[in-house]
This record gives sequence, structure tokens and C-alpha cells, in this order.
Amino acid sequence: MRAVKGVEIVRAANLGVPHGFLGRRGGVSEGAMWGLNTGYGSGDDPHRIAENRRRAIAAVLDGADLATVYQVHGSDCIIVERTGAQDDRPRADAMVTDRPGLLLGILTADCAPVLLADEIAGVVGAAHAGWRGALAGVTDSTIAAMEQLGARRERIAAAVGPCIAQPSYEVDEAFRDRFVEADRDNSRFFEDRASGRPQFDLAGYARHRLLTAGVTEVATLRLDTYCEDDRFFSYRRSTHRGEPSYGRQISLIGLPG
Repeated sequence: MRAVKGVEIVRAANLGVPHGFLGRRGGVSEGAMWGLNTGYGSGDDPHRIAENRRRAIAAVLDGADLATVYQVHGSDCIIVERTGAQDDRPRADAMVTDRPGLLLGILTADCAPVLLADEIAGVVGAAHAGWRGALAGVTDSTIAAMEQLGARRERIAAAVGPCIAQPSYEVDEAFRDRFVEADRDNSRFFEDRASGRPQFDLAGYARHRLLTAGVTEVATLRLDTYCEDDRFFSYRRSTHRGEPSYGRQISLIGLPG
């Protein structure tokens, strides 16, 4: 972890390509969304968001083009060959590419960003794994799309970035039932607390899905977006505080040009 041009970047030791999990430090947004807010859907000043994105790109792979998708909490993954207009983004929750000089960007505010790379094949991927997408198999779709470009799953390294941690993620019984109905062993990702409500380990579940899919090298950063309000945006924290909106942090991965 280090700061570059005022932008704090968290990196995973197992990803040998340009990448970074960015938080809120080093940006120009103000008010409740102060810092490096990169989400146009937040209602923040679009000029500030554009500058925040410019800073994020410069910190990870200066001069690269940024590709994003319209995230819908699903499992679809697209192959990216070029960037498109902000208003013409495909609806998906993951991207892969083998094109140098292109950064894949995933926006989160408690959901788990997952970055993947096969250095030998020169293929990278990025997935937005909220609980719905993780359960539906968004990381499986990403791995399959990487293989279409020549990657091999046994060579892929993956990292699960900052997201809401289990002690901060209280859910209800219906939530737990969805996971247990899909696989009885998923009960291990829930822990009952004194409140009587279960708490869900999103990062642990995302790691499990990657390992089950055949990715053997998975880093889990275990940084809690809900608790660290001086470093990360959090949808749940903003909701609990009654704030009008919330910022989004960006996670980036690409191949040098």
C-alpha cells in the first residue's frame, strides 16, 4: 500500500500487472462524498468526478483509456476491445481484456471488487461482486471470458479488494437461506451474533467461488469499507447516517502499453 500523487492505492502482492484498489483519499469531491468519488450515479459534480477518474488513471497506468460498465448486480461479463461513451456502457458486472493500454474499472461502495490476471497470456479481468452477483457466479463468468482470450484458470491470480466485512454485514434469515439453498456448505460464511441476526462474510465467499472455479492463487485484502470512513466509501454507512447519497471507489487493472 502506498500513496501516489495523493491518491492512496492498495495493491495485491500476487497481481504482477498494473492495478490498484483505490479509496477516497486524494480526490477533489467535497461534502459527504469528499475525496476520490468516481461514481457518476452519486449525484456529485460531474466535473469533480471526471477529475477524480483522471487522477485514478494517472496513479495506476498513466495515459491509459478507462473502460467501465453499467453495473446491475448480475453475473454477465463482457470482453472489452475499446472504450465507449459514458452513456453507452453495456449492462454487465465484469470485464476482461487482452488489449494493452486499457484499464478496466469496477466501482464499489461495500460490494467486493475482484481483480484477476494471467500474466503469461496477457489477459486481465475485473468483477463487481456484490452478494447477488457473487451468488449468481460473476467470478465464474469472468474466468470463462478470460479463457476465451487464451488465459488458463490454473495460471490466473486473483485478489478480492476492500468491501464490507463480516462484523459490519448484518443480514436476515431470508438472505442466509438463499445461500444455503444454493449449497448447504455456504452456512459457514454466516455467523450468528448476540443480536440474533446472522452476519455474512462476503470476501470469504468471493474467495471460495474463485478457489472452487480452479483459481489457486487468491489474495483477500480484508479491509472493511464500512468501518474505515476516512479511507473508503460505504453505501451501508451512508444509509445508516441518513446521508442523501454516497460515493463510489474504483478498482483498476490493465496491461501496460
